[in-house]
Amino acid sequence: MKTSALLLALPISILSNFSLPAAADSTAGIILSTKCQGGYNINIWQNHTSGELLYRATNPNGNLSLSKGTSQATEGVRVYKFRKGIYEYWVWDGTLDNPQSGTLEVYKNNRILMRQTCRKS
Repeated sequence: MKTSALLLALPISILSNFSLPAAADSTAGIILSTKCQGGYNINIWQNHTSGELLYRATNPNGNLSLSKGTSQATEGVRVYKFRKGIYEYWVWDGTLDNPQSGTLEVYKNNRILMRQTCRKS
C-alpha cells in the first residue's frame, strides 16, 4: 500500500513542479517564452478566438498577468507591449544580432526603470 501511494504521489509532485503558475488557459496559445536576467520568466500568449495578446510573468517579486497587448515590428524584430496604469512592459522577440535573444523593458511614465536581457526558452 505504501509503495502504491508513493508511486502515485511522485508523478503528481513532478507535474506540479513543472506547471506554470502564471499560465494562460486553454483558450490561448503561447507565442513567445523567455527567461531573463534577474529571474524573470516571461510568456506571451495569444487568445485563439479574439487574437488578444496576454502577458504572463513570474519573477522573484511575484507574478504578473496583463492583457490587451499590442505587437509591432520595430527595428527588424517584433516587440510586444502591455500597459498597467503608469507602467509599460515591452518584450523584444529577438535582437538584430541574435534571434534567440531578447529584452524585457519596464517603463514608468515613459521613463525606463529596468532593462533585462533574455533568451528564448
